[in-house]
Amino acid sequence: MMVSFFDQFASPSFLGIPLIAIAIALPWVLFPTPPARWVNNRLITVQTWFINRFTNQLMLPLNVGGHKWALLLASLMIFLITINMLGLLPYTFTPTTQLSLNMGLAVPLWLATVIIGMRNQPTVALGHLLPEGAPIPLIPVLIIIETISLFIRPLALGVRLTANLTAGHLLIQLIATAVFVLLPMMPTVAILTAAVLFLLTLLEVAVAMIQAYVFVLLLSLYLQENV
Repeated sequence: MMVSFFDQFASPSFLGIPLIAIAIALPWVLFPTPPARWVNNRLITVQTWFINRFTNQLMLPLNVGGHKWALLLASLMIFLITINMLGLLPYTFTPTTQLSLNMGLAVPLWLATVIIGMRNQPTVALGHLLPEGAPIPLIPVLIIIETISLFIRPLALGVRLTANLTAGHLLIQLIATAVFVLLPMMPTVAILTAAVLFLLTLLEVAVAMIQAYVFVLLLSLYLQENV
């Protein structure tokens, strides 16, 4: 029984062909295409308003040089939200529960921010490794600690997204299994458990959106240090 709980996180395949590429590409098909008319429909209007508000909020602390990342970060945010939300539907697969995918997104983007900092302002970028006013005997230790914390950043990005989504899916499956088991024996308890399951599902919808926002927000903070 415990093994079957984790079967939902196994990458699906058909005739030995991994289907994770389809799961990743499918969200882009669902996005409405803006028409050539001046007046759009309500869905595109809401989508455009959301993207504009998010981009303005994200680019607020960045200087003009960091605004080049607006399209990339906004696209990543919408992509992660869509994948996380679709993963809450029954009989679906959530690619962002795979640590390999999340690390594949986190490492290149984090490395790009570091390379930009080393290229544009190497003195400031290296200055982050040593806090100002540090005692001379502690300088080697502090440099090692700050270097380790720098390289842990992409790992924290990937693990945070994976762990939160995996834990939420496991809780939903555990409570749903308890509802089906308790229904013939204790209907009242099963109804109360189903109410808890409904509230947990609403919480997971919020977590799916918040974790995507946190992922992109932390990337923007890393970018802010290097531009």
